[in-house]
Amino acid sequence: MRVHRGHHLSPSAVGCALTIGNFDGVHRGHQAMLALLNNEARHRGLRSCVMTFEPHPRDWFAAKAGKPELAPLRIATLRDKLRELERCGVDEVVLLRFNDALAGMSPDAFIRQVLVQQLRTRYVLVGDDFRFGAKRAGDYALLDAAGSDLGFDVARMMSYEVHGLRVSSSAVREALAEGSMTRAASLLGRPYSISGHVVHGRKLGRDLGFRTLNLRFPSHRPAAQGIFVVQVHGLGPNPLPGVASLGVRPTVEDAGRVLLEVHCLQWPEHIAIEGGYARILQVDLMHKLHDERRYESLDALRAGIAQDVVDAQAWWARAKS
Repeated sequence: MRVHRGHHLSPSAVGCALTIGNFDGVHRGHQAMLALLNNEARHRGLRSCVMTFEPHPRDWFAAKAGKPELAPLRIATLRDKLRELERCGVDEVVLLRFNDALAGMSPDAFIRQVLVQQLRTRYVLVGDDFRFGAKRAGDYALLDAAGSDLGFDVARMMSYEVHGLRVSSSAVREALAEGSMTRAASLLGRPYSISGHVVHGRKLGRDLGFRTLNLRFPSHRPAAQGIFVVQVHGLGPNPLPGVASLGVRPTVEDAGRVLLEVHCLQWPEHIAIEGGYARILQVDLMHKLHDERRYESLDALRAGIAQDVVDAQAWWARAKS
């Protein structure tokens, strides 16, 4: 899969079959849309292409208004979004930086300049609630009419449902916020996971007797927060059981940065204590134990972590029985 930062495909591209959206989480509704897009692209001899945005447009508008609390809770990092798009078989991703210029572009200019002139779009697939252009003035009917005039086909995919419930990024965010990891996995079609490079931290976990592997979560508003039973991929041939904290670490830090701190219940013998750094791990959040807690002392924190380890071990024992 090729990733283009900006709306320019390679000169050899003959055109594309395109869908447009934020794709936060790449849930089962997204997956169904991408399967249809890939099928249409193959039949037409085109490359399948996803146009997506960073930052999320609602993040940008919230920052513009000086109200960061209005930004949506973030499900996935950009790394994880691109990974899932590749798993879905997408050929190209156009990653647009959402800014003043893009926010102010009229629907007609977006169609003519971006879709037709720069991407050479031949087919566009959108969702049932698709809006675009300045002030969200563009909709499916406008896009369809433009396609008839400018020579590209337009199709619309209606909502995707699981057990009678509409699958959406909002539904995934709600499940994660409630700590319902089973429901989130049902909506996503896989366990909810976060991946990234292991980075150096304060090494406090070692002092407490529970060494951790730290991954940064770039958004200050993660959809999931708390203490979780996890499984860790990337330290050996098989995933390892663990317990992890996702959040701002209120007992030891007040910087507002979000970290995923993972303690493996079984540390691989072949990896030295420094051997985890710079590795790319995928951490599946399987079950939520509780919300983050502010402990009165480091001794209380150590006892709390010890209890989390016991609870995680018990969860894994039940899961394997």
